[in-house]
Parts: sequence; structure tokens; C-alpha cells
Amino acid sequence: MAQLLYPIGIQTFSKIREAGFVYVDKTEYIHRLVSTSQYVFLSRPRRFGKSLLLSTIESYFQGRRELFEGLAISNYQQDWTPCPVLYLDFTGTNYDSPDSLKIHLNHFLTGWERQFGIEKQDQSIGLRFKRVLEEAHAKTGERVVLLIDEYDKALLETVDRRDLQEQYRSDLRAFYSNLKSQDLHIRFAMLTGVTKFGHLSIFSDLNNLQDISLDEQYSGICGVTTDELHQYFHPGVEELARDWEITTDEAYGKLKQSYDGYHFSAKRREDVYNPFSLLNCLSKRMFGDYWFKTGTPTFLIKMIRDMGLPLQDLSQHQTYLTSLTDVSFDLGDPIPVLYQSGYLTIKDFDPEFKTVTLGFPNTEVENGFFNQLLPFYTSLKSNSAFEITRFVKDAREGRAEDFMQRMQSLFADFQYDAFDLRRLEQHYQDVLFILVKLMGLYTRIEYRTASGRIDMVIMTPGYIYVMEFKLDRTAEEALAQIDSKGYMLPFRADGRRLIKIGANFSTQLRGIDSWIIEEE
Repeated sequence: MAQLLYPIGIQTFSKIREAGFVYVDKTEYIHRLVSTSQYVFLSRPRRFGKSLLLSTIESYFQGRRELFEGLAISNYQQDWTPCPVLYLDFTGTNYDSPDSLKIHLNHFLTGWERQFGIEKQDQSIGLRFKRVLEEAHAKTGERVVLLIDEYDKALLETVDRRDLQEQYRSDLRAFYSNLKSQDLHIRFAMLTGVTKFGHLSIFSDLNNLQDISLDEQYSGICGVTTDELHQYFHPGVEELARDWEITTDEAYGKLKQSYDGYHFSAKRREDVYNPFSLLNCLSKRMFGDYWFKTGTPTFLIKMIRDMGLPLQDLSQHQTYLTSLTDVSFDLGDPIPVLYQSGYLTIKDFDPEFKTVTLGFPNTEVENGFFNQLLPFYTSLKSNSAFEITRFVKDAREGRAEDFMQRMQSLFADFQYDAFDLRRLEQHYQDVLFILVKLMGLYTRIEYRTASGRIDMVIMTPGYIYVMEFKLDRTAEEALAQIDSKGYMLPFRADGRRLIKIGANFSTQLRGIDSWIIEEE
């Protein structure tokens, strides 16, 4: 059997089809979309196949019928008459100066004007865009198809630069404002991005723009569904299983745990795999955090820390479904951004109150997310993975004293001005939560018992640690609370060795000043 060719990083539909790479057939979605809609917006996380989707739609409207032979769309009666396609890609440019966006738009406008023989005039970018749409229709006799990829890239890159944000919003409003009056000249228009900026006028000007981001019938339009994994990649999964000396079913299970779990509709009927990570894993036959290696926006991590969002709440965060569709960074709420960016996904839906429960989709995202957080919350700026292994070994081998000394050093090295004294206790809890999450151990913050809440419980194969922390009190008081509240009772029948730890955080020292360890 011929080895599968994985299209890692290839975003051009024609190249995938002509070179024999695996193509997951999404043309059934495309047929439905172009047959029923005129203006469409789709939000999906980065590296989820948005560019390939637009490239496929581009080839369809260019009339390249030969590329679609054997695909689902070939079963329908289609009009393969070529249309003028305007493809605007906002990637590939650094938006770091006031003129960066205008220069990028001018590049595309100049190319279109040359393509359709339009004499360039001294006009605004908005008026030039309007004229391109009109002339392309007039000179070809076919209405225009407009495809805009990563429309929000300039805005995402400048979230923490208000001056550039305002300039880019103004430029984009001027550019897009002409779309509403050009309905006669546009056959189909589609915009993709990571986020939907609710305060950008394009979404109010185009009141007929159909947002399919949470539409159940399009939940699998990007990414790889469970059925598609089995249909297109089964030989690759078998090779992965042989390489790891596990069964094929075990390989499917590990892939699911690592890269599956995305839900792009409230009802969650379709599980979606991260295509970038999945393809890399199958190609390299190595499980890894591929998606996170491509970069995580710093502004998002800073927003979470600066807002003091309790990290333990992220795995079971409840919000209204409507809050996931629009983003306004001015309000400083990271939850919609975390969802739209792919760090959180829909875990549950309450149809009565229209609320959703969000959580991490899989272990790759959860582990990668906390790894990204670590430098912002602690002193571990480099070799953090190596340092984490030391904590793991201490906990697994019952070296509670070494564990606490290492933790004390972790806080002692943290920069003085990084602490918000108003949220200091929450900060301590967050650091502990990140630490234990990365250690890969079972942990619960504020573990509920019949008599109260334990600050932290850590479980390893041989030990259970019950930990209570005080702020500006004493380690003796913390340990006494464990005893007086009977915090050890739920674990005494477990069989593992039980260790209780009482510790105190000092606001003066900005760290742990004392602790007491006792084994039962």
C-alpha cells in the first residue's frame, strides 16, 4: 500500500489534488454554502484549515472542474462557468506601523486593477475597491466572488497597541463599507478569521452577513471529524500503532485524547480533531504539542493574568452562548477570545437558559496552555520542563520536604512587581494549580468535603497529599485546620500513603515562609 502523503502546511487546493496529497473532502459543505448563501463569515482557530477551505472555494468558482472529480460536489449539477475571484489574504505581513495595513491593501488593489485593465486613480482605498468590484463584473459578465482570509490578523497583532488598533479599524471600515452597496456585483463573499470583532462596523453594515461559526450544519467544515479520521487516515493510524507497539484501537484512543474534542455547535454532535496536530502526529509518528509550537498570542496570556481570572475555573467555565460570537478587547473579557482561538470549547449546553459550559478540548491544548502560562506566573523562564520533572519526582517518591523547598524557591525568585497584592491569595492558588497541572498529577483546588474545602489535593500512584495554605498566619494554623475539619477522612481507605502539609504565604516575603509536614 502506498504511503499517505500528508499536506502539512499546504493550503492550496490545486496543489493537494494534483500532487496526490490526502484531501479530506469538504465539498459537500461547500456545495450547501454556495447554493444557499451570499455573504458568509466563519470563525475558526488558527491552523484549522480556513485557508484551504477558501482555496477550494476559489478553485470551484474558477471553474476548475477537473480538480473536483470524485469528490462529493461532482455528484451535483453544477455551473462551472468561471467567475472573477478576488482573494484577499491578510497573512504574510507584519502590521507594526500605521501604514502597514494600507500598504497591504494597496498591493492587492493594484494587482486587481492591473488584472481588469482599470486605470489607477488618486482615490481612497474604499473607492478603489468599489470600482474593482464594478469593473470586474462589467468586463467579465459574471458577478464577483470575494474571499477574505484571516480578516482580523492586523487587529489581533495590535491588541496591546491602541494607537494602531484605532488606525487599522478605521482603514478596515473604509475598505469594507463599500460591500453593502455592491450587492448587485457580488455573487458570493466569505470572510474567515479567528475572532469576530463585534465593534467593527463590517458586521453592522453587512446586516445580511451569515455567521456560520456556531451553525451545526457547518460544524465539521474545517478540521477532521471522527468519521473522516477513520475514512482517510486509517493506514496512517495503523503505522502509528506499529511504531508505538500498541493496538490500532489504542492509537485511535491516544489521538482522541490528544487532538480531538473541539465542538463548534451548541449541541456538540460532531467531534472535531485539530488537523494541524493530527497530520503532524501521523506524519512524524510522534505524539507532541504541535499546535502550540506555532505560537500563542502573548496578549491573551497577559489578559488572563491581569484580570485575575481563576485558572481552575477554565475547565468548567459557564457563560451565555451569545457571548461566544462577538469579541471586544476593550472590555477585557478573555473568555470569548479563548473560545474562538481554540483554547476552550463547548462541553455542555443548557437549552433552557442558553448557557454553555466551556473547557479544554484535549490534553495537547491543556498542557500547552499551562506551559504558556508558566513564565507569566512564575520565575521559570527557561528549562521549565526540566524543573517540572523535579517536582514530579519529589511528589512521586514522597519527598515532601524537597517538594516544598523547591516550591519556596519558585516563589522567592519571582519578580517583586509581578504581584498584585489585591489578588495575592488568588495568585498563589493559580501558581500551584499551573504547577500541578504540568506535573500531570490529579489535583483539586478547594476540594470539597462534608466539613469544608481543602485548599489542594495531589494524588500520585503511591501518595496522597492534602495541603492547606494560609496567608499571613502560621503553618501550625494551616495544619490544625486539616485535623479539626477531618480533611484526611475521605482518603484513609484508599491504601496510599497519606501526607498532610500546612503552609503559610507571607505578603511581606512574597512567598512561602514556613510549612509543616506530617505523614499519617
